[in-house]
Amino acid sequence: MNALLSLTLAMIGGLILSRIVKVLHLPNVTGYLVAGIIVGPYVCNFVSLENIREFSTILTAALGFIAFSIGSEFKLANIKRIGNKAVIITLFESLTAILAVLGGLYLLKISFPDKFSTPVILILSAVAAATAPAATLMVVRQYKAKGPVTDILLPVVAFDDAISLIVFSINFALAKVFATNTKFTVITAFLYPLLEIVLSLAIGGAIGALLALCMKFFKSRANRLCLMIAAVFGGIAVSEILKLSTLLTCMMIGAMFTNLRKDSSKILEGSERWTPPLFMLFFVVSGASLDFSILPYVGIAGVAYIVFRSLGKYWGAVTGALTTKADKNIRKYLGIALLPQAGVAIGMSQMVAAEPKLAEYAPQVVTIILCATLVYELIGPILTKIALVKAGEVVESEETKALFLKIFKKKNQNT
Repeated sequence: MNALLSLTLAMIGGLILSRIVKVLHLPNVTGYLVAGIIVGPYVCNFVSLENIREFSTILTAALGFIAFSIGSEFKLANIKRIGNKAVIITLFESLTAILAVLGGLYLLKISFPDKFSTPVILILSAVAAATAPAATLMVVRQYKAKGPVTDILLPVVAFDDAISLIVFSINFALAKVFATNTKFTVITAFLYPLLEIVLSLAIGGAIGALLALCMKFFKSRANRLCLMIAAVFGGIAVSEILKLSTLLTCMMIGAMFTNLRKDSSKILEGSERWTPPLFMLFFVVSGASLDFSILPYVGIAGVAYIVFRSLGKYWGAVTGALTTKADKNIRKYLGIALLPQAGVAIGMSQMVAAEPKLAEYAPQVVTIILCATLVYELIGPILTKIALVKAGEVVESEETKALFLKIFKKKNQNT
């Protein structure tokens, strides 16, 4: 099918499903993934495998902007304001999730050696730390949540994505070592990944600083939007040429820019207006990549990933909250609100799919992560809402208050 026609059908499918999931009080990303499955090559074939390969540039660009958005959340002023409590809790919950998946899957590998491979385990363990800031933020805004759990929840879901990106860069390099049977040495296992991380952050920081400087000479909203797009595209291009981490480079562009410009929030609004259709296509095309034919072969690994990640997130948050002597509601409910997973995790799976050295393992990784994303995006926002309600941080709407007042008055009249 013509590539532009496939894009059109993908966007129409995404729009239709976004309306349906809204009625069901689910996040748009769930609708986009379901739309991708429907229009993809394994169901209706409106978007073929050839089309998916043609759309690789769109996926790469969307991934760059997702990382850029994450980086823009790292304002030093905000980090100082919330103190070290959020940082410590984030380290506990993200690293515990990584270790839980890594250790749990390796134990299962002993019993089911044909179901688990070392490259897949390394990649899944790194992805486990990532949370979905968009889904979490949507729930918080929809129900106007306020309180200790909400205050620490938002910075935590931004910080753990950064940790996940760093660990993924290391494990991604290690996975390629195991996949190609390269001789395991300190240089290949640790120094090369460390060099990749340092160079990615250095180049991203330089581009971010240059972007902030250029904003002094371009004042119009249109020109500033063009500058941001050029900076992210440039970061992606340099990363691909030098074989560095696209995610880390673009994240650092956003972090450097937001800390060098006092008016960064206002400028970034322009990017937020431009990226929604790009993100929609990213999720729809990612959903189209879900190959149902291999689901029976990854069932155990997929279920194990969901279970171990969930346990790691919850108990890691509990341990971090106890260590920092956080509010009792944070100890009880924060871990429940950290389950949603979407954009960054899917982006990592697409990086695996694009790596020739991991071609043998990519279908399993992509399928597990996409299936887990569907599960997490269906139950994650619901659990986040329940956690915030239990913590007493959800503000009742005026309609709800009026309804309860009416029922109370009627009951008094009857008695």
